[in-house]
Amino acid sequence: MRFVFAFVLLVLILTSCGKPVAKEVSATAKHFTLRGKVISVDRAAKTATVEHGDIPGYMDAMTMPFPVRQDEVWDVLTPGSEIHADLVVDNANAQYWLENISVSAPPNANQAAPPVNENVAQVGQKAPDFSLINQDGKRITLADFHGKALAITFIYRECPLPDYCIKMSKNFSDLGNQLSADKDAKDKIRLLSISFDPERDTPEKLKEYGTGYLGSAQKPDFTIWQLAVGSDKEVRAIADFFGLQYEVDQNNKAMINHSLVTAVVSPEGKVTKIFKGNDWTTGDLLRELRTALAN
Repeated sequence: MRFVFAFVLLVLILTSCGKPVAKEVSATAKHFTLRGKVISVDRAAKTATVEHGDIPGYMDAMTMPFPVRQDEVWDVLTPGSEIHADLVVDNANAQYWLENISVSAPPNANQAAPPVNENVAQVGQKAPDFSLINQDGKRITLADFHGKALAITFIYRECPLPDYCIKMSKNFSDLGNQLSADKDAKDKIRLLSISFDPERDTPEKLKEYGTGYLGSAQKPDFTIWQLAVGSDKEVRAIADFFGLQYEVDQNNKAMINHSLVTAVVSPEGKVTKIFKGNDWTTGDLLRELRTALAN
């Protein structure tokens, strides 16, 4: 029999031992009610990936990671648990998190884990070829990156949360700018952001979007970091290989429910690393790219 329980934990404003806390909350921060199921947890990073329903007034149902600021919840915040929480969105300080979490209906401990999807990219497999249009209107394929270490991530321009596509694009643009000043690496490493929103993310729009991140409106340099888009069929084939899940909400096509995947491909075209989620840094990515070059 499944044992059902519920409780509420109050968010801590200051810790008793004087440890630093997150950014100050602005007066314009908004609060929304979130209900969903925990898919996975990362206690060290203090995040939980939640499959949640519609959040009225803010976003449609999707699965994504959320920061959690309550240390007391980790013993009960387990995959499969159903939760009720407040989602705080503080756009002024580029932060969001869950608080006032209630956990109910913990998972059945005897339930078998889902099988591994063998169609998802595994390290060592050959990456599939693709044919996309980049921000300059030029057709690009995987062969164009032969001989270089390549990082691939997936985004759409209108993603609303700062730790999702916005963070992916900031990481890629920051690393692109860093590599442009590195004589040894700038000719050996490439970065590619693939949009899964072909209806709105035209090459022209992607160029405008990328220029904003690069911070070089007069003469943006997309030599290292490129953005590209293709038909839904083309993009979905790539996304399926790397394990990315995304789906346009038919009732609100402004929103796309999606996961996060960033992959590293060797100069010979083989997958050498898969980052799931958003807890990697530009340093982590650069290290994996250099490793791909060395092997």
